[in-house]
Amino acid sequence: MKKVFCIGEALIDFIPVQKRKSLKEVTNYERVAGGAPLNVAIAIAKYGGSSVMLTKIANDHFGDYLIDVLQKNRVETTNIVRCDEGETGLAFVSIDNYGERNFNFYRKNAADLLLLPDEVNSEWIQQGDILHFCSVDLIESPMKQTHIKVINEIRKKNGIVSFDPNVRLPLWPESTSCRQTILDFLPLADIVKVSEEELPFITESNRKREAIKSLFVGNVKVVVYTKGSNGAEIYLKNGNHYSDRGFQVAVSDTTGAGDAFIGGFLSELARLDISIDNLYQGINENHQRFLSFANACGALTATTKGAIQATPGKQYVLNFISSHRD
Repeated sequence: MKKVFCIGEALIDFIPVQKRKSLKEVTNYERVAGGAPLNVAIAIAKYGGSSVMLTKIANDHFGDYLIDVLQKNRVETTNIVRCDEGETGLAFVSIDNYGERNFNFYRKNAADLLLLPDEVNSEWIQQGDILHFCSVDLIESPMKQTHIKVINEIRKKNGIVSFDPNVRLPLWPESTSCRQTILDFLPLADIVKVSEEELPFITESNRKREAIKSLFVGNVKVVVYTKGSNGAEIYLKNGNHYSDRGFQVAVSDTTGAGDAFIGGFLSELARLDISIDNLYQGINENHQRFLSFANACGALTATTKGAIQATPGKQYVLNFISSHRD
């Protein structure tokens, strides 16, 4: 099976024990491993795939905890670099009445931003492997340049590049720099996953079809458009379009639901041995499988607090789909 390399931030999420309160009102938190690429790597491993985390992690107690969580969830950690010059980033989360999140980040000296291009060995990547990245670690830093190197290596090995912008505006000096960076990296991806909240921000358009069409730049061949409880859609550059209504569940916490979704999508992509050369064919023939599985992964994760512990195993997902689609 192809490996899925997930590059970017690995941090600590502090999830409030008390829900429906602002951060200033919360007094108790639960510590969990977080960061979108880390969540995706763990999701892929839980669904039976082979995932590799590419990042730099601080030599502190939180860093030790992150390594432990990754290893317990069967994510390959041999290529992670440990360092003394940075710290483990922190994110404090508050959850509103609808299970939606707000973040306060503390990661100006985060270790993951310090990963140098020379610290990634091109030989780690094999023919046809998959890369997944997000936008949080694309701020000006050594890690931004490392992203470019790894993307180029995946391209040389005829692999597939997946990009989830995963917009987190509090981490950027201003919204325009966030949007421009996303637009700069967009053409480097083959698959782009974007939520209905992110699409207007990235494209500066409220006309959905027009906005999605504008994402097909450079190498982009597939746009996966997520709509929360209303399911998701796949758009192909050749004009084909598929949709799935998703699953209705009682939402507890949406933390990690989008990561579980794309983790499910990519795990199935790897399992079916779909390559960049037959990407259109693979999506056309298996679109319902991709969407049903990914939507179920996201829905189930939203029913439980946190991201990692809420990510279910593959058989549980399949049983859920069977019981809800019969």
